[in-house]
Amino acid sequence: MPAPHRVVIAVFPDVDLLDVTGPAEVFAVANREMRRARPATGTPYEVVLAGPDGGQVRTGAGVRLATDLAFGEVGERVDTLVVPGAVDPDGAPVIDPYLVGWIGETARHARRVASVCVGAHLLAAAGLLKGRTATTHWATAGRLAADHPDVVVDPDPIYVRSGKVWTGAGISACMDLALALVAEDHGERLALDVARQLVMYLKRQGGQSQFSVPLWQAPAERRDLDELRAWITEHPAADLSAAALAARMCLSERHFARVFRKETGATPAAYVEAARTEVARRLLESTDEPLERVAAAAGLGSVETLHRVFRRWLSTTPAAYRRRFRTAA
Repeated sequence: MPAPHRVVIAVFPDVDLLDVTGPAEVFAVANREMRRARPATGTPYEVVLAGPDGGQVRTGAGVRLATDLAFGEVGERVDTLVVPGAVDPDGAPVIDPYLVGWIGETARHARRVASVCVGAHLLAAAGLLKGRTATTHWATAGRLAADHPDVVVDPDPIYVRSGKVWTGAGISACMDLALALVAEDHGERLALDVARQLVMYLKRQGGQSQFSVPLWQAPAERRDLDELRAWITEHPAADLSAAALAARMCLSERHFARVFRKETGATPAAYVEAARTEVARRLLESTDEPLERVAAAAGLGSVETLHRVFRRWLSTTPAAYRRRFRTAA
């Protein structure tokens, strides 16, 4: 068996709890999904929590985490270094000189480095973001840009990859960032399986500005309608006319339209168009497929329709969107 991917997560006083546990849970579920495959496939993750002295650390939520190692015991075997963030009572990022020094030294041995939320401020202080594009929590993006003019700060994306350095947006975006790391290591199929297990209906790509169609609507009271919405997301090129969707739910078209709008606040046609736009966004971000194929795969039929929905939903063109948010290294 190959040596596991060793993921070292820095843990320090007042660290944001979800910044630590969110990625750890993603890697744990990825391990479980790999073991479920027959035969088992992929290189598993070994998650290590490292703290200043190897003891317990009180997080910003008041929950104490038991670390596995002290910073000085981590050594050079680091595949992925994850740096979460912390804020003081005034909402300013916590920058500890000892922590910054350890991050800079440990990053030299790591295959890749990822910050979560305001952890980007720690990477910048360690000199790891110089000349790179990075993101962070929207509330501190201006401060990051002012403190580090050598960093190109983009407050919009969920995460940004620049070479071996990844930076993630605020709080829950840590899950999207961790899923992207899983996708890089093991492919999109496993990452999507993990997202489903975590009930993250759609794995959001880095360029997305906190937008995901299944999350845009609150869960419906009817389970069959929630299942239909998930099916729409997974089958954008299918016949998604109101008549076809009503037939899937064994309802008349008129009754289906009434139920759908009551539960979601949108017409079936509007929801389908939004879902197809989301698929097109992901393809533009993650592939170099020509616009004709993107339009076909997203169920939009033609490049003309692709342009029309992008202007309606995003006020831009598909080509301009791809230029800004293409996530290739």
